[in-house]
Amino acid sequence: MESCRDRKKKKSVLYNKILTLWGGAGNVVPARGSRPRTSASGAQFGLAAQDLQCEPAAMWPRVNRAAEEFYCRLLQEFDEEKKGIHNDPFIYEADVQVQLISKGQPNPLKNILDENDVVFIVEKLPLEKEETSHVEEPQCEETAISDLSTGENVGPLALPVGRARQLIGLYTMAHNPNMTHLKIHHPVTALPPLWVRCDSSDPEGTCWLGAELVTTNSIAGIVLYTVSCKADKTYSVNLEDLKSSHKKRHHLSIVTTRGFAQYELFKSTALDDTLAASQTTITLDISWSPVDEILQSPPLSSTATLNLKVESGEPRGPLNHLQRELKFLLVLADGLRTGVSEWPEPLEVKSAVELVQEFLNDLNKLDEFGDSTKKDTEIVKHDSAAVDRSIECLFTVRGDLDFAEQLWFKMSGSVVSYQDLVKCFTLIIQSLQRGDIQPWLHSGSNSLLSKLIHQSYHGTMDTVTLSGTIPVKMLLEIGLDKLKKDFISFFIGQELASLNHLEYFITPSVDIQEQVYRVQKLHHILEILVSCMLFIKPQHELLFALTHEKPQKWKVEISGGQKKVKTVWQLSDSAPVDHLSFHKPDVSELTLNGSLEERIFFTNLVTCSQVHFK
Repeated sequence: MESCRDRKKKKSVLYNKILTLWGGAGNVVPARGSRPRTSASGAQFGLAAQDLQCEPAAMWPRVNRAAEEFYCRLLQEFDEEKKGIHNDPFIYEADVQVQLISKGQPNPLKNILDENDVVFIVEKLPLEKEETSHVEEPQCEETAISDLSTGENVGPLALPVGRARQLIGLYTMAHNPNMTHLKIHHPVTALPPLWVRCDSSDPEGTCWLGAELVTTNSIAGIVLYTVSCKADKTYSVNLEDLKSSHKKRHHLSIVTTRGFAQYELFKSTALDDTLAASQTTITLDISWSPVDEILQSPPLSSTATLNLKVESGEPRGPLNHLQRELKFLLVLADGLRTGVSEWPEPLEVKSAVELVQEFLNDLNKLDEFGDSTKKDTEIVKHDSAAVDRSIECLFTVRGDLDFAEQLWFKMSGSVVSYQDLVKCFTLIIQSLQRGDIQPWLHSGSNSLLSKLIHQSYHGTMDTVTLSGTIPVKMLLEIGLDKLKKDFISFFIGQELASLNHLEYFITPSVDIQEQVYRVQKLHHILEILVSCMLFIKPQHELLFALTHEKPQKWKVEISGGQKKVKTVWQLSDSAPVDHLSFHKPDVSELTLNGSLEERIFFTNLVTCSQVHFK
């Protein structure tokens, strides 16, 4: 049976391990009455070291309380997230801000570890929030490194490395099942990984510290991550040195390597101050194993993944003409739902009433409607001439626009008020009642205007009062029919889908607001497909040539069988960390063609260590 003396000795060993983590891997836990020492890396004990200068017995209650409070606050946030409650970042101890990133949300770690799961992100509290806090604490010299004198919004802020180690230590201590004296519920609930932004104030340039639990049936241990980032015009690293370092750190005899390369296929830039850069990007991710050398070109046996990020409604996109029509459709849908419409600027010089009247006059003069159809189709094609030539073979403007679709084309670019709608539909209904026109329509339309037109063929029409939401709904129905037929023509014409596949998006059996929503989703799918068809030609020869170009990101991952225990080295041409400022070249450093004389490269090194609790 374990004696009281043995238990005290075991507890003392655990405390010393925690203090080592608290102060940094290179720190030495001082003996009673001695002064704390710091490691060569510059990491400090911070608050823990200040307490150690006093009686250790007086320090431990404070450390215990800090671990309990930090864990309970994180647990509260995690429980609320599981209930679907998404909160703003919360403040911890007046200088720290903590945010729980849910799965699928933008994750700042994605550029380094491809992290896309639930994770806690810890950073320095922004200056404006810190000034309004009622709790004031003395600021150490190391914390002042991260402060900014300006009150501008400069993005996320980093904590000093020493402060980050303290928070990682509290997280680790609270999850250690051997710390049964802590006043928290046991068994402890395993929380998501904790990552702390660091200011790179240590010689290693540490920009992130992370902790991720190792769990089976219970919490068995923890993996501690250190991420460093440096920017330089040159870099020097050897794959064998990285492998040897990983073997030594984790006591391994054999390691495996896996390579990753990312190539940018499409990305636009800002043309001027008034038109921002497009968010549409297309990248190709290639992975392979094993890796023979740093910056190895991907072999033919590699696995390739295409990543598309399409900005919907991009004004410079090849579907700009359809996007304008969809935007006007959404204006009508909002007006029908709320009773208030924010009419867009007209695209036509003439008013909607003038255009509709001219259209009706032309129909009245022509003996055959087919000539009119041809004329207006030519106008539509002329107006869409601004569309990129490469898209014309993919998404051609239909040449069989019926009366209602031509009416939509004219009114969607010229209506600027509710009164315009009333006047236009009054002209149309009067022409139908007099028999001046007998327009043809596509079959399958359920709109009110189509019903009136079919009735006019027999000389009897229902009386329609153009008041309330009726004019808005009439034009909305016409627009829905037109866009649905456009999408059907494309998807079936390109042999991408059948009518059965499109049924969900084009069915008229649901509420009109739901119809608008589904048509909008179909438009998003179309934008993605067009981006693929325009910019991606996955012939083997092109992919082979691409892999011999310089990638935007190259990475090697070294592991020894355990998925979470790995060393990662990465080279990229853009900063992977958004909370640090790196040198940015000015105009004098650019050549005439816009390239850099001496490019800046960013290197990342991710190392980790695993601590077993049992």
